[in-house]
Amino acid sequence: MSGQNYGQGEPAESRFHVDVVHEDESRGRFRVGFNDPGALGSAADIGLPPDVFLEPADGLRSDSVSLHSTGTGQTQASDTHSNTYYMRTFGHNTVDAVPNIDFYRMTEATLGEKMNRPSLAELHDQLDKDPLEDGMANGDEPSAAEEAASRAAKETKGTAIKFGWIKGVLVRCMLNIWGVMLFIRMSWIVGQAGIGLTIAIILMATVVTTITGLSTSAIATNGFVRGGGAYYLISRSLGPEFGGSIGLIFAFANAVAVAMYVVGFAETVVEMLNDVDALMTDELNDIRIVGTLTVILLLGISVAGMEWEAKAQIVLLIVLLAAIANYFIGSLIPSQDKKAKGFFGYQTAIFVENLGPDFRDGETFFSVFAIFFPAATGILAGANISGDLTDPQSAIPKGTLLAILITGLTYVGVAISAGSVMVRDATGDINDTLIDTVNCTDSAACRLGYDFSICKEGGCQYGLMNDFQAMSLVSAFGPLITAGIFSATLSSALASLVSAPKVFQALCKDNIYPGLGVFAKGYGKNNEPLRGYVLTFCIGLAFILIAELNIIAPIISNFFLASYALINFSVFHASLANSPGWRPSFKYYNMWVSLAGAILCCVVMFVINWWAALVTLLIVLALYIYVSYKKPDVNWGSSTQALIYNQALTQCLNLTAVEDHVKNFRPQCLVLTGYPSSRPALLQMVHSFTKNVGLMVCGHVRIASRRPNVKEASQEHARCQRWLNKKRFKAFYAPVFSDTLRHGVHFLLQSVGLGRLKPNTLVLGFKNNWMEGHMNDVEAYINIIHDAFDLQFGMVILRLPEGLDISHIQGQDELSCSHDKPPVSKDTPVTVTLTKDSDSDSSPSKTTSNQSSPLIIRDTKSALSSSDLRLLESSQQFKKKQGKGTIDVWWLFDDGGLTLLVPYLLTNRSKWADCRIRVFIGGKINRIDHDRRMMATLLSRFRIDFSDINVLGDINTKPKKHNKLWFKALVESYRLKEEDMDQEAAERLKAEQPWRITDNELELYKAKSNRQIRLNELLKEHSGDAKLIVMTMPLARKGVVSSALYMCWLETLSKELPPLMLVRGNHQSVLTFYS
Repeated sequence: MSGQNYGQGEPAESRFHVDVVHEDESRGRFRVGFNDPGALGSAADIGLPPDVFLEPADGLRSDSVSLHSTGTGQTQASDTHSNTYYMRTFGHNTVDAVPNIDFYRMTEATLGEKMNRPSLAELHDQLDKDPLEDGMANGDEPSAAEEAASRAAKETKGTAIKFGWIKGVLVRCMLNIWGVMLFIRMSWIVGQAGIGLTIAIILMATVVTTITGLSTSAIATNGFVRGGGAYYLISRSLGPEFGGSIGLIFAFANAVAVAMYVVGFAETVVEMLNDVDALMTDELNDIRIVGTLTVILLLGISVAGMEWEAKAQIVLLIVLLAAIANYFIGSLIPSQDKKAKGFFGYQTAIFVENLGPDFRDGETFFSVFAIFFPAATGILAGANISGDLTDPQSAIPKGTLLAILITGLTYVGVAISAGSVMVRDATGDINDTLIDTVNCTDSAACRLGYDFSICKEGGCQYGLMNDFQAMSLVSAFGPLITAGIFSATLSSALASLVSAPKVFQALCKDNIYPGLGVFAKGYGKNNEPLRGYVLTFCIGLAFILIAELNIIAPIISNFFLASYALINFSVFHASLANSPGWRPSFKYYNMWVSLAGAILCCVVMFVINWWAALVTLLIVLALYIYVSYKKPDVNWGSSTQALIYNQALTQCLNLTAVEDHVKNFRPQCLVLTGYPSSRPALLQMVHSFTKNVGLMVCGHVRIASRRPNVKEASQEHARCQRWLNKKRFKAFYAPVFSDTLRHGVHFLLQSVGLGRLKPNTLVLGFKNNWMEGHMNDVEAYINIIHDAFDLQFGMVILRLPEGLDISHIQGQDELSCSHDKPPVSKDTPVTVTLTKDSDSDSSPSKTTSNQSSPLIIRDTKSALSSSDLRLLESSQQFKKKQGKGTIDVWWLFDDGGLTLLVPYLLTNRSKWADCRIRVFIGGKINRIDHDRRMMATLLSRFRIDFSDINVLGDINTKPKKHNKLWFKALVESYRLKEEDMDQEAAERLKAEQPWRITDNELELYKAKSNRQIRLNELLKEHSGDAKLIVMTMPLARKGVVSSALYMCWLETLSKELPPLMLVRGNHQSVLTFYS
């Protein structure tokens, strides 16, 4: 096809067509397809750039396209007439895509399909295949089967019942807020607190709910809201810890609230039965019977579906509105028969008398407020079914705030009306009248012709203070008030019965609490939580059978208040974190007002019932601690994450403003672990002295001969970091791709860290297999040490007799337990350590296409060799408690104190707490006591505990002959042996193999070589039983001492010993005895 020409003969029909697919009235989406896939080759076949496609045939009539050469061997298309076509189809005839809402949907989006925009690699990388081979420009082109499934899913979703803001939010909130309190307690509250303080109580409660409503609106308009109500809003704002704890108690509170409302309904019914002497058994059991039948009926309505539940709510609202209207109409129609019971109609005298408070029976302002406040709750009834709303972002703010306004005005109206038409006390006796009202000064009833003075002694049954059915007395038709009470209780019970399963289902879907996933399953077109309904029914029925809810009621009110407090705090927290993702479209909120709302909610909790508030806080705290401990694997972009980032950034910047001080020195280690699980002993050792003290970064140099697959590299990075977090290592994982190990380590040494949070110590594993591998690897290993010293890093090398690297042992790499590892493609460079014990990542890892990475699960279960078994056992030795023993510190040279600081930090850990520090220093035979006293003085000033100080006066004694012969044999194969060749050949070989040891070098450093041999003898003699040896590392001059000789020194010094750490600071003080 590459030789096919275009433009000869008749214009070819375009191989593309553009269709507009209308998903709804508000937006359209383009689909690009082929008119005739076989008619032409790809754009690349005729030499077009990858982002220029052929034009449709109908466009050629007005907008002809010509091809011209650029002089670079490529052919480009140009528009020779006008830009009409390009303007009409911009973004749909190129691989690059125009902005589209479907690109921003989440995978599980319910309002549309998730589409994938072209990746940066698809647009930026060299073109090696047809741009449309993997998908179209504006999203992957689905197959026929996928399109059919998508259509079926849309049809199914289309039949789901969704509610607008009136039926879904406004009606529910008003029904929930207008409770029985309106009909049977409002008059009593007015009698106790008076009109003035009652209005103050209503306004205080309304302030709390309004602030919470504003906060709810802000959160609800900061992105798409799913089902789950208060749980969803809090968890997505503050994270799973707060959301999980409040979600569980909020769902439970709604379930128990069902019992509270149903028992309130049942009590009213039983009172009516008692009045007509029609009790079935006794009052308590009748309440249980009526309550059980009622909750079964409500369950049937709920299970029938949200549509039936919504219809029931409308009917109940009509009854409730009729009852309220009935009361106000009745207040305008005073009756002579009712005057004896305290109802006189609107009278100024009554209004003035009832304006002030008259607290009785030990009641106070706050106790009355505590009784009223539950009547103001219920503002989350609409938000709790957020998943069933057509547009939650618009419906929740409008419906919730308008409901708060309407119900608040209703309460105020009822309070003023009740205080203006009825006196506080009345006898009910029509004979208690007065003829002479001229001398009446003490009460409004007296001035209105009635003498109720006997009520001061108590015993009266009528009036605001005594008759809970005062609103029925005032109303035009008393039974309608009873119907209103039924409506208020049943509507609130029904709303709670729907809310609890919805919230609980959302909580279970997130898998915050293991074992509750069974309740996450939904049924039918509305995804109804039938199992949640049954659970809520069982909880409600259990509390209905108890029938005594006076103890549990305050706790339930506090559960709701705790939810309100956290919603308010969520807004404050999100605003404080200043995350760019916090952009609510609802602007009428303020972070400080939300904080005040959260504090007010907490205050009200204690005002209502202090012990219930404490119980609530303890339950929330216990659940918070549990969820924090379990650390659910979720990432919702919470404000907690944003605030942590803000604080970390601020503190990092603050650190840069202060110079380092010796008192604040911390070992901040860059540890060359490779894959973190490859060298567990190295990781555990460094973690022992850096945990909660200093920085630890697991460096990994990955040798790749070609460009790495960035996507898989980032996935692997995340997987390794998760492994570190899961194993509770407080460390970062920092991989780098490089052509050589040395270059990679150099990159890490220079680039890892941020400000003061930057490594100052490089940690390596000792290269146990250096004599078996290629000497170029040794050259790289030693040069890494030199590079670290050049950059003023301290150095730590850990050697275990059995080695460190366990990645070659099948099935031992714990990173293989990850379930989200994608299959490695055949073209992906994979790092594999082919040889045993390349403990420092020093051997360049081979890049291969058919071998597997240490991250791949190995199912082969072959018998391990005895050496591998010992290696596995050794790799876990620092994980367990060390028991009694010694840490021997051979502080032979002053490196600034790092050799002493590391073992001190180790002994602060519980695993090493039983180990004593023994210090070994060099000295003269005739000054041993003096040197010991000097070191003891120094250590005491450093405040470092030690058990013994040993001064070695025989370090410079000649080593044993057989050890010298062993060293000679060791270096023999690495010598240059220039005496056996001419000078030119020797120089050429030295240039090619710079690691070789010259005779001059060997003679020049003979004394230093003997010292390493002698030190090994002393180490075996004095520290053969130590738990750990920490020793000052010998130095070698860069460019003077060959890498082979330096490696021989390190091998000779550290062979056949217990675990040994060679430490060399950067010769800057890390210890001080000044305060």
